[in-house]
Amino acid sequence: MTSSTRICAALTMSAVALAAAACSSGTGASSGEDGLRISAVATDRAGTEAVVKAFKQKNPGVEITTAYADTDQYQGTLRTQLSSGTAPDVFFAWPGNGNPGAIEVLAPTGYIADLSGRSWTSAIPSGIKPVTQVGGKTYIVPLTFVGIGALYNKKALDEVGAEPPATWTQLLAFCDAAKAKGKVAFALGNQTDWVTQLVDYALVPTTVYASNPDFDQKMKAGSATFAGSGWKTAMDKYLEMDERGCFSKDPLGTSFETSVSQLAEGDAVAMIQVTSTLNQLKSEAPEGTEFGLFPVPATDDADETRMPGAAGGAFALNAKAGNPDLASKFIDFLATPEAMNLYAGATGNLPSVPNDTFEADPALQPLIDFQKAGKTVPFMDQLWPNPKVQQAHFTGVQEMFAGEADPASVLKQMDAAYKEK
Repeated sequence: MTSSTRICAALTMSAVALAAAACSSGTGASSGEDGLRISAVATDRAGTEAVVKAFKQKNPGVEITTAYADTDQYQGTLRTQLSSGTAPDVFFAWPGNGNPGAIEVLAPTGYIADLSGRSWTSAIPSGIKPVTQVGGKTYIVPLTFVGIGALYNKKALDEVGAEPPATWTQLLAFCDAAKAKGKVAFALGNQTDWVTQLVDYALVPTTVYASNPDFDQKMKAGSATFAGSGWKTAMDKYLEMDERGCFSKDPLGTSFETSVSQLAEGDAVAMIQVTSTLNQLKSEAPEGTEFGLFPVPATDDADETRMPGAAGGAFALNAKAGNPDLASKFIDFLATPEAMNLYAGATGNLPSVPNDTFEADPALQPLIDFQKAGKTVPFMDQLWPNPKVQQAHFTGVQEMFAGEADPASVLKQMDAAYKEK
């Protein structure tokens, strides 16, 4: 799954210049034997800077340059740099498949280094190990376990006199209660394309995987389709929520940043988002604002509810790094509990490899509980065969909200994209 902000979206520099200079920080050399270049998506900037700071403290005199960009720009820039031989030494990459920056897309090109020989690979949990590998070889160090659910403003929730809904009927009543008090139930920024997927991602674990846990294997075998599955139910419910007035007044005219502000300021009660958004919410909210998290129900049986939970922030080693020794040392540092805890804490997530020294934000307890209960499902796109499926999903949802498509036609497009090479 892709998650990011558009912090740098206003920049109009060329792709290469963007990653080389825009939203960058650091001192000294940006390449070569004396320095280390690192790039990441903007939403993971806090985590990246936390581990870079700790690494520099352990390695005095090391010069590191960092660069950040929103997801769309980052992915395009990364591919341009890799093909031209100008990519950073270490860079953010996505687990599994489904987008241009995912390892199943990058590994066959020879652009990223095989990390299988590192001792830390044996500690990667079995639940996320498959999406860190391609052909049985490990290509990324995963730092976080990320969920998707409804982050909510506790004060706003109290003001509308509601409780976190546990069933679909309660969720619709939750929307009505917020609307009656002049608040948005779920802030939604579908102007930002990657946000469009999140409501579906929150509903599909229940509408599809609760009763059909082998759905991905059936899709791969050609015995299942998006159109003939609970994906149709999820998309219908997505539109039902919109018609019920659950979302921001104009989702297609609302950006991710605006939706975050709506929730942080209490104009919205909740938003369906990746858990890594939690720290951004805290940074924008008035001091003392408390947030919580609840899984998004899709049926009236709470026991059927599942949550998306998967490997999140991860980094790869450039196979042609300008400073391979220092880059390798940094990659190995990222695999330590210290680095994982710093990164997870700064981004509002859980470390990918559980350890006894990490103190999770209390708001993340529902995700922890669902993970322990075996009620989490990988982000859907991580198991799709190519990035075209995700793009068809993005475009399709925006077309649905514009009244130009319906769930059946969008799912048909996704099925066609799934079959493409």
